[in-house]
Amino acid sequence: MNSSNAPIGIFDSGIGGLTVLHAVQALLPHENFIYLGDTARLPYGTKSKDTVCQYAFRVTEFLSTQHIKLLVVACNTATAAALPELKAKYPQIPIIGVIEAGARAGAEKTQTKSVAILATEGTVRGMAYQNALELLDKNIKVTALPSPLFVTLAEVGWTSGKLVEDIIKEYLKPIISSIETEKIDTIILGCTHFPVLKKSIENVLGKDIHLVDSAELIAEEVSSVLEDAKLKNLNTSQGHVSYFVTDSPERFVAIGKIFTNRTLDENDVTLIDI
Repeated sequence: MNSSNAPIGIFDSGIGGLTVLHAVQALLPHENFIYLGDTARLPYGTKSKDTVCQYAFRVTEFLSTQHIKLLVVACNTATAAALPELKAKYPQIPIIGVIEAGARAGAEKTQTKSVAILATEGTVRGMAYQNALELLDKNIKVTALPSPLFVTLAEVGWTSGKLVEDIIKEYLKPIISSIETEKIDTIILGCTHFPVLKKSIENVLGKDIHLVDSAELIAEEVSSVLEDAKLKNLNTSQGHVSYFVTDSPERFVAIGKIFTNRTLDENDVTLIDI
């Protein structure tokens, strides 16, 4: 069993998983973290399931050498493609994905039993959210829209303003028309990049649409798993985060503040080859 002061591992294909890290840190400020952004191989969302599984295994193998006590797969595409395989290969590490929490929240929020999912191509193609929602409630109708452009907007820092909202409005035309015809009242932001666009999406769709961001729910799940396993860090000092990336640490630092609302320290970011 891992010791309570061991770090929590979090990985994503790039920078979007920092939204999950930010939420978990807010709830568990005394924990230590290792965040790995596989920036050399992003985006995962356009890759095949087998390729994403290979990437996820490489990342998890590295994090396991850092003696993590828990792993959060803070990437919807990797969760959809590889979560069962990761759990089978690393039974000694509690592993949490981001899809089940989002699906649960979507099922709880919807009053019309009509939910839309905005996600990467890989997540939509893998049917993970659709299957998770069906298990929760067979009466929920699901509309899924691949939204890879949103990843690009988030990673270049285009998150607000009229131009961004115009792009969102054009991009979401299929969803906007379905809101009326299918009575969609809940939209799951099925990519960890998308929360930084949440305000702009709300401005386009209106406040009557529930936007589900699973980051806070993931934080609660992490806390619960650590509590049950008696692995919570009992230190009262502020925890530390070490960042690893597989390409371009400078870009990671420059863009990372968009996702964390804080300036990252370049000295805490290490370039690795895995």
